[in-house]
Amino acid sequence: MTAFTRLRQIYPLTIVAFAVAVLAGCSKPAEKTEEVRPVRAMVLAADDVAVDAEFSGEVRARVESRLGFRVGGKIVARKVDVGTVVKKGQVLMQLDPQDLQLAQAQALAGLRSAETNRDLAQAELKRYQELRAKNFVSAAVLDAKDAGFKAAQANVDAAHAAYRGQSNQAGYSALVADIDGVVTAVDAEVGQVVAAGTPVVRVAKQGEKEVVIGLPEDKVDSLRRVSDVQIRLWADPQRSVPGKIREISPVADAATRTYTVKVTIPDTLDDAKLGMTAVVQFNAKTAAPQIKVPLTALFYEKSATSVWLVERNAVKLVPVTVGGAVGNDIVLATGVKAGQTVVTAGVNLLKPGQQVRILGQDLPAAGGAGAAASASAAVQAGSAK
Repeated sequence: MTAFTRLRQIYPLTIVAFAVAVLAGCSKPAEKTEEVRPVRAMVLAADDVAVDAEFSGEVRARVESRLGFRVGGKIVARKVDVGTVVKKGQVLMQLDPQDLQLAQAQALAGLRSAETNRDLAQAELKRYQELRAKNFVSAAVLDAKDAGFKAAQANVDAAHAAYRGQSNQAGYSALVADIDGVVTAVDAEVGQVVAAGTPVVRVAKQGEKEVVIGLPEDKVDSLRRVSDVQIRLWADPQRSVPGKIREISPVADAATRTYTVKVTIPDTLDDAKLGMTAVVQFNAKTAAPQIKVPLTALFYEKSATSVWLVERNAVKLVPVTVGGAVGNDIVLATGVKAGQTVVTAGVNLLKPGQQVRILGQDLPAAGGAGAAASASAAVQAGSAK
């Protein structure tokens, strides 16, 4: 028995493994195929984007007055409640008139004193005119008496004006409605001391109503020119009537940072009550065709917004500019054009140049036939060796 045969009997597994390794070394290594990732995509198209936005607001009167006393004092009577229908000239609240009446009496006494002095000056002037006619007094003395009478008459006029003013002040102790309407708020109670001009009662004028809403700053310019405006009451959502934008505030509200917009309610919506909740809907089309994509198509990296374009079954990253939102879609202002294919799902798993397969389409796998031919050649080469 030879030494080789003895070794083969002792180490049969080692020889087999060695032979397998030699055969493996004779064949070519298998080529690595690039991973083809499935994605969802869409072909971009430019069309008129619908501006469809809804905002809720409150029904208010177009004219609402915040009434206050023209003089200060203590409130002694409140004659209306919230919801009271009032007529023009109706008393709403009453101040304590005692101090005002005393001041009026003082002004009247001043008027009477001025009138007495005026009458005395007039009598003296008449007597001196008679003396002057008889040449008993000089012209200078007569001129002095005439000046005294005119000064006394001026004092009467001033006292009379003061009395009338004080009489008006006494009348201001009663707060009256200056329009026909309904009381919407009462801001003061009996016993409270208020200063002149402090609003104590709010009265809404009967007649035209409007819906007050707040628009975010990114919607003001686009909705300012919309003419198709519809109004629906929350209490009757099936009924819709056309409205008209009456006023857009030029300054944002300090608390909500929105711009107040007032939309006029037509008379046909007669069941709209003050304080009701209403929805204002804006319907319009953009002036120029625009491209929009789903929000899932956007890829964010380093404060930049991009999309993945599919070209020849591979993707490349293209930066874009967002032009706004329309419903659940995003309008792309720059970076892409109609006809291009954009990935809409799986954007965070891609890398530049990666091969992709669009779901729903039968795309040839990258290097499929070449890989099969290489594999066949490698098998034949291994067999020859």
